[in-house]
Amino acid sequence: VQLQASGGGLVQAGGSLRLSCAASGSMFVINTMGWYRQTPGKQRELVASIGSDGTTNYADSVKGRFTISRDGAGNTVYLQMSSLKPEDTAVYYCNRRQFLGFRNDDYWGQGTQVTVSS
Repeated sequence: VQLQASGGGLVQAGGSLRLSCAASGSMFVINTMGWYRQTPGKQRELVASIGSDGTTNYADSVKGRFTISRDGAGNTVYLQMSSLKPEDTAVYYCNRRQFLGFRNDDYWGQGTQVTVSS
């Protein structure tokens, strides 16, 4: 599975950005797709995820400001980020987790930098 992320950039505080991530390759029906972020010296943290059944999960810090969605085929995931804050500055990574029953496989896209200026 390959993940191609896009949409990062520089934005002022209060602004918006939309990240996209397209998955290709060997897909399994039962999966989640999501976004994680990482800043220097810190662990990668979950920002938001969406299951193949549409169930969403958000970090408390982004609830009400970020919205995760996926296209009809389920292979592209979007993260609409609004009311951005300087603390949202990070490298954002797309993730796809496929549930095979006997194991889970994680795939990662290349990171995309999001910088929010104050």
